[in-house]
Amino acid sequence: MKLGILTSGGDCAGLNAVIRAIGLYALDNIKNAELIGIPGGYGGLIAGESFELKRADFEGILDRGGTILGTTRQPFKTITVSVNGNSKLRLMCENYRKMGLDCLFVLGGAGTHRTAALLSSEGCNVIGLPKTIDNDIFGTDVTFGFQTAVEVVTESIDRYRTTAAGHGRTMIVEVMGNKAGWLALHSGIAAGANMILIPEIPFSVDAVCAFIEKSKARAESSGGWERPYNLIVAAEGAILKEESGYKRRERSFVRTERGETTVSAHLAEVITERTGMETRVAVPGYLQRGGTPCAYDRLLSSRLGGYAARLAQEGKFGVTVAVSGSRITFNALAEIAGRYKLVNPRGELVSFAERIGISFGDK
Repeated sequence: MKLGILTSGGDCAGLNAVIRAIGLYALDNIKNAELIGIPGGYGGLIAGESFELKRADFEGILDRGGTILGTTRQPFKTITVSVNGNSKLRLMCENYRKMGLDCLFVLGGAGTHRTAALLSSEGCNVIGLPKTIDNDIFGTDVTFGFQTAVEVVTESIDRYRTTAAGHGRTMIVEVMGNKAGWLALHSGIAAGANMILIPEIPFSVDAVCAFIEKSKARAESSGGWERPYNLIVAAEGAILKEESGYKRRERSFVRTERGETTVSAHLAEVITERTGMETRVAVPGYLQRGGTPCAYDRLLSSRLGGYAARLAQEGKFGVTVAVSGSRITFNALAEIAGRYKLVNPRGELVSFAERIGISFGDK
């Protein structure tokens, strides 16, 4: 059985652990298993590039960040566009068959899964694995890479707190999450943030400033020696209430017209101007993606990879692996592709955060 593996989209912790588990399971449990690595994600499949993976390639990679296969982004909207009579989708299907693959494992996020569903509909045997620090893939409780990102962001916020407290500042920590606020929500609660801004709950500048003023007054009236400070965790996709009716492109245009860079930078300026409280923006950036996976993600990635290889052994294709409670299971690619798992604004986690005094900037 000839099994191809590729990693697509942004990198995250746990990719190599999944690759390792697929490889070890296949070599030990599938007769005549042959493993093929496809470099550079879908770009490598489009170009028809591949190389054989040996058992030695899986040694020492369980705790390694990034991906030994390399990765690139291939925007979904370009996949079916015909150029000189050929589309990327057609080239990928042709190369899948030229490589003689019996199954292709695709490790990626929501966009990657949409393309995987297309490949499956064209007759390729595909199994997806849910990778993203945004935790926004529909149909799974958690994605691998998410928990490591939460750990990294939480530690970052802990460190930013010392600067905020020492200088009496409001610190806005902008984390990844364009469509979903899971990373901001989990890390914000874990780090004891005063406010969390996420795409699912549009915020008001007036409400944010009123919260800062109230917090400032409370600290100043307490008689303590420590200067008042605030920690705001903002997902990069957080939106103002007046922007909530806009599409993403329209929001970008409006912000550019106003001379704004990011919503966090704009908010920092307004808070300083209205409340007199010095405000700074901190962006952990690609630290959220890189580095060693935590123990939770190593175990989860290994379980997902091994289960995916077992599905291939059983001839179960056109699916993606998922987590449901304590079980590893699967969903049909056609049913989850193009759908996102978003934070429920009225869900238990948001309600809990509000009950312990965390504001979402909406009231």
